[in-house]
Amino acid sequence: MGLYEPRLYRLDARPEKLVAFKVEIKESDLLIFAEKNLKKEALKELEKVRDEIESWISIYPEFYSSLVPLPLPPRREVPAVVREMYEAARVAGVGPMAAVAGAVAAAVGRKLLQFSCEVIVENGGDIFCFSLQERYSLVYAGSSPFSENIAVKIPAGEPLGICTSSGTIGHSLSFGRADAVVVVDSNAALADAAATAIGNVVRGPDDIEKGLKKAVDIGVRGVLIILGDRLGVRGDIELKAI
Repeated sequence: MGLYEPRLYRLDARPEKLVAFKVEIKESDLLIFAEKNLKKEALKELEKVRDEIESWISIYPEFYSSLVPLPLPPRREVPAVVREMYEAARVAGVGPMAAVAGAVAAAVGRKLLQFSCEVIVENGGDIFCFSLQERYSLVYAGSSPFSENIAVKIPAGEPLGICTSSGTIGHSLSFGRADAVVVVDSNAALADAAATAIGNVVRGPDDIEKGLKKAVDIGVRGVLIILGDRLGVRGDIELKAI
């Protein structure tokens, strides 16, 4: 379901008053913060979600390989995580797997909220967060001068997806050259798919405005695009200098 790279940016993750733990199954490598160690519960949910996705791929291999939206097959029982990926792909105009990291993070995060009032799940740079206090997510954008010098505000009291795609760093499949496209939305699967779709159109500095318009067309809450020393912001997203 993806390639693994060392996630050195995690060294900067230190949410106050929360316990950190990791959960890993094959390519899935989640860093989770909650009020207590919920590794057992997280592992069980991750295993369930992965099994649902992998089982679906075994029946519909195009779900894994397609780079464009697919129609939902006429089946009555579609796992919730799979349905979310289909819908996010349809809205963003990309393949279903473009939504996988955000969808998995959200599925695990929602489950853990049954045991903890605050949960943050980070899955390869894609985040699901529900916090009772205001927090900030540091933006890593490779060699850009903005990298690790700005952060995205995460408001308290609402579930939020903060998902990132890059054409210059990491393992994300992107046809663009943006150092970072960060999308914020209440739907983490859509935020993930939208980050890919927006990143695909940003191939040079002059395309930043095109990427911002793409975000508006998709309908996500907010977007940040970084390419070298250029930056573009649109929608309900608040930044903080670090």
